[in-house]
Amino acid sequence: MILPLLELAAIAAVAFCLGRWRMNVRRRNSQTWETLLARLRPDWSARELSDHFLWKEGLSATPDDAWKRMEGPKGLWVMYQNAQVLLEMANYAVTHCEGVDRLLVETLHSDAMQIRVCVLMALAQYAFTQASEGVRINAFRAASMYTGMAARMTQLLQDHAAMMVPDFVAAM
Repeated sequence: MILPLLELAAIAAVAFCLGRWRMNVRRRNSQTWETLLARLRPDWSARELSDHFLWKEGLSATPDDAWKRMEGPKGLWVMYQNAQVLLEMANYAVTHCEGVDRLLVETLHSDAMQIRVCVLMALAQYAFTQASEGVRINAFRAASMYTGMAARMTQLLQDHAAMMVPDFVAAM
């Protein structure tokens, strides 16, 4: 009696996963530069962390200043979500633009994963220890990688979708 129920549950779970996967593929295939830009979260910007945000890597803030300027967990969560969108923008460029630098795209993939890991670590630490030194350091690392990723994405857009650069700068 239990075995048929488990089999049915397993089949339902697999069907659900395949359905979600198919839905995500359709969503990804129907995206445009405009829809991707619209998904960037404008409610926090890393401009306050760097004098040359979007044009050059590096922060002009200390870890303590960065934590205050990013409004703690709010800025971390925006970086987490925007890193995914920037990753999707890089993938879109690969499929829809000719001559995209594969090394740049791989760097963007790596940046996105590192940002997401640093943000999750910082948020987990924050949940247990509030704004300790470790949280601020992880947040600083995530912000540093985020500004670098944003600068590389600006470079990619300048090379392959120059008409989108003003909208990207405004959205970030």
